[in-house]
Amino acid sequence: MLTPQGLKGKQYRITGKSYPRLGRPPRKSKKVLAVVGAVLALALIALGGVQLVDIFSGKNRHATAQACASPSASGKPLAAPVAAGSASPAPGGSAAPAASGKPGAPVATSTAVPQPQAVTVNVYNAGTKAGLAARTADELKKRGFVIGKVGNAPAALDKKVTGTAQVISGPAGIGAATLIGSQVATPVVSADTRADATVDFVIGDSYAALLDPTQAAAALALATKPSPAPSAGPGSC
Repeated sequence: MLTPQGLKGKQYRITGKSYPRLGRPPRKSKKVLAVVGAVLALALIALGGVQLVDIFSGKNRHATAQACASPSASGKPLAAPVAAGSASPAPGGSAAPAASGKPGAPVATSTAVPQPQAVTVNVYNAGTKAGLAARTADELKKRGFVIGKVGNAPAALDKKVTGTAQVISGPAGIGAATLIGSQVATPVVSADTRADATVDFVIGDSYAALLDPTQAAAALALATKPSPAPSAGPGSC
C-alpha cells in the first residue's frame, strides 16, 4: 500500500480480519405486507369474539324463536293442536259434535290407560288347547279386570290367530287395549268399529300364559313411554 509522503505508513494501515460490509436497503413492500397481515388478523379475532358473545348471550336463539313463532308462509295462522280424546275439528273449522249414539255420529276416542277395574274384557279361545279361555279369564279377574264374555272365538278368528293373542277394541277402548295387551307377550293389537270401550282378548296358538305382574308392569311402561322428539338442528324450529 502506498503511503503519502511525510506520513508514516504504519499509522494508516488496516489491521484485523473483519471488514464492514454494506447490506441491501430494507424494502418498503415487506413492511406494507406485514402491516396488512396484522390488520387482517386483528379483524378475524374481533369477528370471532362477536360471534362468541352472541352465542353465549342467546341473541340468535331469541331471533330464531321469533321466526318459529311467526305465521306460516301462506299467511294463515298455524292450527292449534287437538288434545287426545277431544273431538277433531270439522272441515269448516268448527268442532265436530261428540258421539251421541245416533247412526253415523263420530265415536269418542280414548287413549288414556284406565285402571283394570274400569276395563271389561271378553276372553275368546282361537287356539287348539281347550280350557284356556276360562283359565285366562280367571287370571285376568284376579288382576282386577271385569270379565265379560268367555268362550270360543268367532268363526272369523277361530284357528286364525297364529301368535300369542290378538287384542281388539274400538276407538273408545284404545287405552284399555294397551293395558290388556301388556298382560301377554307380543300381542297383535287391532281395532274395529264398536262404540263401547270393551276389549276382546283372543287367545292364539302360541299362547301359554299371561306375563307375571312385574313383567306386565314393565311392558305397560314401555308401551306408554313417549317416543323422544328429534332434536332441532341449528337455525331450525
